[in-house]
Amino acid sequence: MKYLYYPGCSLRSTGRAYEESLLSVLKVLDIPFEELNDWNCCGATSYVSIDETDAFALAARNLALAELQSPDGTINLIAPCSACFLVLLKTERYLESYPDVREKINSTLDKAGLHYHGRVNVRHPLDVFVNDYGLENITKRVKYPLKGLKVASYYGCQMVRPFKTFDHSHYPETMDRLVNALGAEPVDWPLKTRCCGGSLTGTIQEAGLRLNRLLLKEAEKRGADIMLTCCPLCQHNLECYQERINRKFDEKIDMPIAFFTQLMGVALGLSEKELGMQRLFKMPSLNQITHPKGEMVNAW
Repeated sequence: MKYLYYPGCSLRSTGRAYEESLLSVLKVLDIPFEELNDWNCCGATSYVSIDETDAFALAARNLALAELQSPDGTINLIAPCSACFLVLLKTERYLESYPDVREKINSTLDKAGLHYHGRVNVRHPLDVFVNDYGLENITKRVKYPLKGLKVASYYGCQMVRPFKTFDHSHYPETMDRLVNALGAEPVDWPLKTRCCGGSLTGTIQEAGLRLNRLLLKEAEKRGADIMLTCCPLCQHNLECYQERINRKFDEKIDMPIAFFTQLMGVALGLSEKELGMQRLFKMPSLNQITHPKGEMVNAW
């Protein structure tokens, strides 16, 4: 099965580590993909509050471009960013479910010489890795089992809600199953889908810091060595504001926050540079994984 890849804006800027690690993992697992030609910003989650029609048209342009690039059959379009995944999936579902919306958006797309016929299936890379490639196959490719590492899998609020495509809306487990396949131990914690505050860290910072502190403290309480996420904004908030949270709340939080694809890459034997580890503010000590007997294995 071949996939089209939609980077979105954040993976080409603040989320470069996510893209670098994702593409490296896709390549090492021999999963065929090609980038969507001439893609544009999906509009994120805010544009729809300004103009719903324009927001749908902006996202639908990418779906129409995917059909042009793959003229036959169903198209699997990978969208790694949680906001992009949500917006493109919502557009796909609305155009499928509401003929009046589809007609209106296609009328707009026609002006640019495009038309959407409903052949795109928006996919998250976590879904592709676990349900298409398979956990058994991933385990076979693991070079450095991450034994002894306790992981808090953080999905955020956009990947599984409001559309439940491949996991539970309130207690998802796909990332935990992947963590198990890599040899690490997923911790059981109740805040997997609790919002990190999103853009509140840049608007009403007091509220944003409080929400992030709640997540970090709970992961720490559950004994996690690291938090994994699949959202560039979540990763930024949880990683970059720890010092401010510590100062404001008199805490000593020191929790590495990485993308799930980076942890996959470590277990698969990829290099630090291939995984964009140097781009993280809090560099996880994943190059030395402690095994049950206490020996240290240098994964890089």
